[in-house]
Amino acid sequence: MSSTNSPEAVKKLLENMQSDLRALSLECKKKFPPVKEAAESGIIKVKTIAARNTEILADIIEQPALVQANSNRRSVSTLKPCAKDAYMLFQHQEFSFLLKERVCPLVIKLFSPNIKFRQGSNTSSSPAPVEKPYFPICMRLLRVVSVLIKQFYSLLVTECEIFLSLLVKFLDADKPQWLRAVAVESIHRLCVQPQLLRSFCQSYDMKQHSTKVFRDIVNALGSFIQSLFLVPPTGNPATANQAGNNNAGGTVSAPANPGMLGIGGGVTLLPAFEYRGTWIPILTITVQGSAKATYLEMLDKVEPPTIPEGYAMSVAFHCLLDLVRGITSMIEGELGETETECQPTSEAASSTTQSSEQQELQSTADEMDKEIVNKAVWEEMVNACWCGLLAALSLLLDASTDEAATENILKAELTMAALCGRLGLVTSRDAFITAICKGSLPPHYALTVLNTTTAATLSNKSYSIQGQSVMMISPSSESHQQVVAVGQPLAVQPQGTVMLTSKNIQCMRTLLNLAHCHGAVLGTSWQLVLATLQHLVWILGLKPSSGGALKPGRAVEGPSTVLTTAVMTDLPVISNILSRLFESSQYLDDVSLHHLINALCSLSLEAMDMAYGNNKEPSLFAVAKLLETGLVNMHRIEILWRPLTGHLLEKVCQHPNSRMREWGAEALTSLIKAGLTFNHDPPLSQNQRLQLLLLNPLKEMSSINHPDIRLKQLECVLQILQSQGDSLGPGWPLVLGVMGAIRNDQGESLIRTAFQCLQLVVTDFLPTMPCSCLQIVVDVAGSFGLHNQELNISLTSIGLLWNISDYFFQRGEIIEKELNKEEAAQQKQAEEKGVVLNRPFHPAPPFDCLWLCLYAKLGELCVDPRPAVRKSAGQTLFSTIGAHGTLLQHSTWHTVIWKVLFHLLDRVRESSTTADKEKIESGGGNILIHHSRDTAEKQWAETWVLTLAGVARIFNTRRYLLQPLGDFSRAWDVLLDHIQSAALSKNNEVSLAALKSFQEILQIVSPVRDSDKPETPPAVNVPVSVLLGSISGPGLSRPFVRTDSIGERLGRYSSSEPPIVTDELEDLNLWWAAWNTWYRIGSESTKPPITFDKLTFIPSQPFLTALIQIFPALYQHIKTGFSMDDLQKLGVILHSAVSVPISSDASPFILPSYTEAVLTSLQEAVLTALDVLQKAICIGSENMQIMYPAIFDQLLAFVEFSCKPPQYGQLETKHIANAKYNQIQLFAPAEWVALNYVPFAERSLEVVVDLYQKTACHKAVVNEKVLQNIIKTLRFPLSLKYSCPSESTWKLAVSSLLKVLSIGLPVARQHASSGKFDSMWPELANTFEDFLFTKSIPPDNLSIQEFQRNECIDVEVVQLISTEILPYANFIPKEFVGQIMTMLNKGSIHSQSSSFTEAEIDIRLREEFSKMCFETLLQFSFSNKVTTPQEGYISRMALSVLLKRSQDVLHRYIEDERLSGKCPLPRQQVTEIIFVLKAVSTLIDSLKKTQPENVDENTWAQVIALYPTLVECITCSSSEVCSALKEALVPFKDFMQPPASKVQNGES
Repeated sequence: MSSTNSPEAVKKLLENMQSDLRALSLECKKKFPPVKEAAESGIIKVKTIAARNTEILADIIEQPALVQANSNRRSVSTLKPCAKDAYMLFQHQEFSFLLKERVCPLVIKLFSPNIKFRQGSNTSSSPAPVEKPYFPICMRLLRVVSVLIKQFYSLLVTECEIFLSLLVKFLDADKPQWLRAVAVESIHRLCVQPQLLRSFCQSYDMKQHSTKVFRDIVNALGSFIQSLFLVPPTGNPATANQAGNNNAGGTVSAPANPGMLGIGGGVTLLPAFEYRGTWIPILTITVQGSAKATYLEMLDKVEPPTIPEGYAMSVAFHCLLDLVRGITSMIEGELGETETECQPTSEAASSTTQSSEQQELQSTADEMDKEIVNKAVWEEMVNACWCGLLAALSLLLDASTDEAATENILKAELTMAALCGRLGLVTSRDAFITAICKGSLPPHYALTVLNTTTAATLSNKSYSIQGQSVMMISPSSESHQQVVAVGQPLAVQPQGTVMLTSKNIQCMRTLLNLAHCHGAVLGTSWQLVLATLQHLVWILGLKPSSGGALKPGRAVEGPSTVLTTAVMTDLPVISNILSRLFESSQYLDDVSLHHLINALCSLSLEAMDMAYGNNKEPSLFAVAKLLETGLVNMHRIEILWRPLTGHLLEKVCQHPNSRMREWGAEALTSLIKAGLTFNHDPPLSQNQRLQLLLLNPLKEMSSINHPDIRLKQLECVLQILQSQGDSLGPGWPLVLGVMGAIRNDQGESLIRTAFQCLQLVVTDFLPTMPCSCLQIVVDVAGSFGLHNQELNISLTSIGLLWNISDYFFQRGEIIEKELNKEEAAQQKQAEEKGVVLNRPFHPAPPFDCLWLCLYAKLGELCVDPRPAVRKSAGQTLFSTIGAHGTLLQHSTWHTVIWKVLFHLLDRVRESSTTADKEKIESGGGNILIHHSRDTAEKQWAETWVLTLAGVARIFNTRRYLLQPLGDFSRAWDVLLDHIQSAALSKNNEVSLAALKSFQEILQIVSPVRDSDKPETPPAVNVPVSVLLGSISGPGLSRPFVRTDSIGERLGRYSSSEPPIVTDELEDLNLWWAAWNTWYRIGSESTKPPITFDKLTFIPSQPFLTALIQIFPALYQHIKTGFSMDDLQKLGVILHSAVSVPISSDASPFILPSYTEAVLTSLQEAVLTALDVLQKAICIGSENMQIMYPAIFDQLLAFVEFSCKPPQYGQLETKHIANAKYNQIQLFAPAEWVALNYVPFAERSLEVVVDLYQKTACHKAVVNEKVLQNIIKTLRFPLSLKYSCPSESTWKLAVSSLLKVLSIGLPVARQHASSGKFDSMWPELANTFEDFLFTKSIPPDNLSIQEFQRNECIDVEVVQLISTEILPYANFIPKEFVGQIMTMLNKGSIHSQSSSFTEAEIDIRLREEFSKMCFETLLQFSFSNKVTTPQEGYISRMALSVLLKRSQDVLHRYIEDERLSGKCPLPRQQVTEIIFVLKAVSTLIDSLKKTQPENVDENTWAQVIALYPTLVECITCSSSEVCSALKEALVPFKDFMQPPASKVQNGES
């Protein structure tokens, strides 16, 4: 048999054997079924052996044993019957030896012709002709090899290595097309068996000196695919031809735009690969995962078949897919097993008893070893195949025009990436991910991430595959894909637009899928994934919306973004997947999560770098996704909070690009809000550390200067307050800190928002926050007061401080308890650490410190540059201290006085004195400023007034609290000093207010006009009602009383003991300090300035009035020690004060009209002061009464003002009448007007008279010559008489003189002997003389009645002389009496001048006066009381002169009358003659009344001698003269007597 070995013979033999066996089976069909079966299996076996084409006869000879062997062993159930038998057969040692030693060498030998053959090579060149591959043999060879490898691999490890190495070479490009196709099919068979591949890897690739078989297989597939694109397929000429025709016809081949094909001719587009012009269709050849070969089964063909175009490619494509699917599912399955095994064993180990522990540990160790081995295999498999796979898949991905194929390729890349990730093979993982990323982006898209990260080292690396250098192919631009979107690239300098194809979108979805499902294994390649997604999102125009989700932006946002409807419908889905991707981050473990966060952060940094220097829309993808990631991982926020917020805070929020910043802030604030509202376990209220951690970034935002960030921060605070305000707890300081961090220069809207937050806090949250935060609230509220951006905010913040103080007041007990508790805890901590507890106003108790902080804040606001703020703050400060000050501990008042109030006064005084005097035109906007506030100085003046008044009020109402403090007298001095400096300031408003404050602290003005005052000494004149009223706060049902409550204090004070513990002496000192201050203010303010100009400051009337009004009350306290010196000082001040002129523009308001005799209030005050003094002296001790003369002096000085107004320094004053009635021109410089002193002087005179009436006999008054002074003073107005400024003056002077003399003369007579009044008499005589014979002329308009009234006054004076002086002539100096007589004589004679002048008229008119003088003269001339011859002489002399003159006048009259004829005589002459006639009649009457013996003979003779002259006058024509003549002639009847008979020498 062995001889006939030719193929024909063998063929024949086989055919015969088969026909015999068929016959056998037919025969035994019914009778012997087993034989039938054996026959049929025999046929199959023969066929199989024939197919192997080797040692046919040997195989057949050995056949009989097969059936036998089958009986005692089990075969692999999946094999076909004959194969099963063969498999069973070779389990025997002998047969396996045969197989190894005999069969395999034959098989290897058969490879030879195929390997050596090079298609297209020149046969003649090689020395021996190369045998051409023969299809039937090749095909069968590969079938045998497949079986051997599959079934007997474990027996034939080395042989298989050779088979596989040779098989790979069949794929070379220079092999015939059919050979390559068959080879690919057989490789496909291997690729679907992952366990087999695993064995290859273990046996070859992992051995040191062995061929890397597994790697070569994969690489060969890659090269094969690549070669198909590079080399046009050379199959049958017919095929090529056919392809050509097809192309020419243009129906099957890919047209220029495959997307258009369906539309054009209704032809369905074939799935295909297309690359650089090479178009390869994809054929459906097999179901996934099974290798159904077409050409390996063509056992009946002898000629090589024509391979359809694309068949080899399709099989190779499936090889790759199945290879990937197999490897990944196998490794992942094993991985899963080890993971599940690990868990129970470790648990078991912990729970087992001591005895079994040993073996448990042993098994665990074994498993560990096994796992290490397995891991090495998996890693080697992946390392061996990834390069080739990636090269091939990338190329196919680029070339694919079919969605399904693309999907498969992407799925393969995705599973490989995920597997590499799970195995921790970073390089390969990143390479696959990079491939997907590149596929997602438009061709040639310059994406830095893909070129710079670790993956980049791969993306440009050429993989050496079987000696051919293959670049990893980046997508080719001419790929015929449907463009579905056009957008702008994300780059610093945008270059035109880029297009996205449907394949890009498909890749993007894969990328999303990868990230979504395998996020945990991505690690550092998150960077790649996210960078790519960011670019895609940008190109598609997705913009972040609230919460970080991306929504399709409006078309407006990207002007060059064009999206087809297909993508438009996809966008929401993509956006959704994107969000879900980040939502799923909550299932990642902590490490993966950190990878994700880091990737997002670095992505964000890149986006920020790109956004620098331009205000273009930045890419917000990273920020938005950081936010989204943070929001879904709230349950473990602690682990990612710091990196997340750190990045947003330090980088994003400080970026110059506003949109970037805005989103950074949005993300940060959203995270904070979400963190606070999230339902943590344990809740935030129990986890303070977490709460502070969450709030901290909010506080950190304060260090960022961009206003938009701060606005977001504050809006966030507002929302937190609205939603979480009640539960902030220890977070309050942070939240308040945020409000307080707003600076003045940060714009109005910021300040307004921050202030809104503060208002909310003060109105709603004070009770919920820890009491230790109240001080921060006060500070923050105060800081808003100091902001000068918006006045209303400052004012409202002061209102808030007032509300806060009310809150402190209402909840005082609770706050105090809590603060004390906290203080104790802090104290303890401080002691443990060995440090001193430091807080403001330390020694005071904590609750008082809170108040002091409040007061200090208000104090700062009281010196704000803006007047309105100062005013409001001042009012609030003093109201607060007034209303709530009773809550303070007694000792704290010391701090209030020194650290708050005096400190404030100092600052206000300093600012006021240095304030600018420039005029302020308007108050901003169109607000006009009143002239009283139009300079900074005037505005500060108002503040000074308010502050001083406030402090004074506190000193007054809280005297009972302050006086027991140790240094009250020092405080009193400081306060007086402030009052003094304010009173002496050159501002009327301030100075006047200072005096009002002065009055208040002296308690002249009681705070409330109430009847119910406590019965306490005047020093504590504090109405109880005020104090008690302020205790019960507005909203309290019960008054809040502290241990040292005011109620108790009042109780204590209203008992018998006086409230002030200090001794009387100290009290006196206080009053004397006040007197000294008063004196300094008075003397300084009323001292006339040396020079005068426009700006000279002259104190106002109200100021002076107030100053003087203080004295009476002050005097009550110091009268016991009030000395003469003090009285002198007072006198100077009173005098100066009254002398001060007023400004002409103020005069209409102060001065009465000139005609009214009214005192100004200042003059009233001066007189009141003196009145108080004199009353005190009156009831005072003896040594006080020596002050009377001084008071008279003072008053008399005032009396002089009536005719001689006082001078004020060198100031020229206008007389008041001129100032008033010469209309003052508007806007003329102010003139100074002297007051109308007449009423004042007159009132002073009345006071003098009253006082003198009371004190005339007083020793001091007598000794100090008061009467003389009074007369001397009155002499001046009396001598002026009609020339006095006011007519009333001299009249009053006369009446006063008369009154004074009526009292004073008796006193003077009493003291005649002592000589104390000697100097008075000449003064009095001169005064009478000056008055009765004044040189002043009566005014022209004086009426007769007036004149007669004035004459009556003169008559009264003469009467006084006749009643009070002349009768007591013997007690009175003789010279004086002589002077009086001369004067009376002068009065009765009228005038000795003979000429008629105007000056004489009035004398001549005073008939009554003359008559009175005459009568008095006569009365005393002829009185028997005349003691000295001199007096008689005076009167006789006077009479003869009188009669002689009368005679002359009558004679002259008669002469003139005669000469004048019909013309009447001048009026003067007529008047004179009438007067003479009347005087004659008066004289005769007087002579008759007198004792006859007193009248001189001579006198009678002269009288009778007048008679003839009188008779001559009868002819006169004037009726007046006639009637006077009649009266003069009548008395002569008494001289008519019968003539006596002449007796001469005793005879008649």
